[in-house]
Amino acid sequence: MNDVWQRDEIESPCVNICVIHPQERICTGCLRSIEEITNWSKMTAQERRVIIGDLPERAPRLQKRRGGRAARIGRSES
Repeated sequence: MNDVWQRDEIESPCVNICVIHPQERICTGCLRSIEEITNWSKMTAQERRVIIGDLPERAPRLQKRRGGRAARIGRSES
């Protein structure tokens, strides 16, 4: 009778840093796309697990470039 009712849901990976990267089009905080964020509450647990599993592979896409000369190396001059 003291059993606590629990839902089998995957928690949101949101970390309250909600900024969409302009080129990559993913959130810099949780690494989800706008579509994934918008549809999260409608997704099944399996769909959420797949996204959660993909998030670590997205992090390198947001590596900051260094400024100044180091950022220009390799850029063709017009």
